[in-house]
Amino acid sequence: MPFLGPLLKTVALILDFVFGTYKWIVIIAAVVSWVRPDPYHPIIRFLYSATEPVLYRIRRTLPFVMMGGFDLSPIVLILALQFIGQVFIVESLLQMAFMMR
Repeated sequence: MPFLGPLLKTVALILDFVFGTYKWIVIIAAVVSWVRPDPYHPIIRFLYSATEPVLYRIRRTLPFVMMGGFDLSPIVLILALQFIGQVFIVESLLQMAFMMR
């Protein structure tokens, strides 16, 4: 099965791109939330619908991320995406792809 190694490498790179893109979406949504954006603008609605379900679960699970009016749930989400996505999933797939050469 010589195609399995490159396939795993491709899947790892796609997942790396997806995790990276979602991290940027979270960052942009956090920065936009500092101002009063128009809630009916399509981009703001997309950012809200893409990030708020995950951020809500983080806020509900870890109530200490709301500190003195500051919402630290985007930071928790970015760290979780970096740690789980990059360290565990992507690196594991890349190592398996390397071993299957």
